[in-house]
Amino acid sequence: MREVAIIGGGDLGGALAHVLARRGAARTVRLIDAAGRVAEGKALDIAQAAPVEGFATAMVGGTDWASAAGADAIVIADRFGAGEWDGDDAVLLLSQLARAAPRAILVCAGALQRDLVERGVRDRRIPRARLFGSAPEALASAARALAALAVDGSPRDVSLSVLGVPPDHTVIPWQDAALAGFALARMLDEPSRRRLEARAAALWPPGPYALASAAAIAIDAAAGRTRRIVSCFVAPDTASGENTRTAAMPVRIGAAGIIDVVMPPLSVVERIALENAVQL
Repeated sequence: MREVAIIGGGDLGGALAHVLARRGAARTVRLIDAAGRVAEGKALDIAQAAPVEGFATAMVGGTDWASAAGADAIVIADRFGAGEWDGDDAVLLLSQLARAAPRAILVCAGALQRDLVERGVRDRRIPRARLFGSAPEALASAARALAALAVDGSPRDVSLSVLGVPPDHTVIPWQDAALAGFALARMLDEPSRRRLEARAAALWPPGPYALASAAAIAIDAAAGRTRRIVSCFVAPDTASGENTRTAAMPVRIGAAGIIDVVMPPLSVVERIALENAVQL
């Protein structure tokens, strides 16, 4: 990927810039924040770590969001000293970015930005394939770690997605979850699975470093560096006439955004829980 722009130089934005630089996910990472020269300072700090950490990503800091117009992917993160982008200001910014960079994908990295994704698609008519939230992947990673701990395995061997609207309506499709090819539903009894779901939901919202890692995975998928299925906040498909709300779904991501939603098999209980989660 040629360039990734991050709107917001707070803890999440700074962590994500560092993660993307270390991974070499893009030739240039642009960090933008209106608060003085904060973004420039963080970009310089990351760039100075390049010889030690062994990356060659160009780091650029600035205060003008319009400089993101040439990016292949734009990530909405958190403002320095003001928390995650949200509310009417965030929706207006999202609309301006969508017009200024019509070919860029828009990734909302914050845990509290599900509503921003929904309003961007519903009110500003941004295509749902271009705009999505990456935070559910951080919760899915936590759930994989908990599942691995429960069966004395490694999180790297766990395949598991998160659906619904966390934390109150978190759905884990156990019929499709596996550990090194073995069904987790056979390794964990029903009470254990329910306890694990409750523990995973209690970890919401994830911290900035977990959110940064999740957003980086989504960027890697968009750049073709991984074929992982990523749990993301996805707006409902209004063309099908569905009157539902934005929820976490496992998706395939490409250069143009979401390619498709990969719906896993659900039990009757899980299907009802997901339907309750997405109802308006």
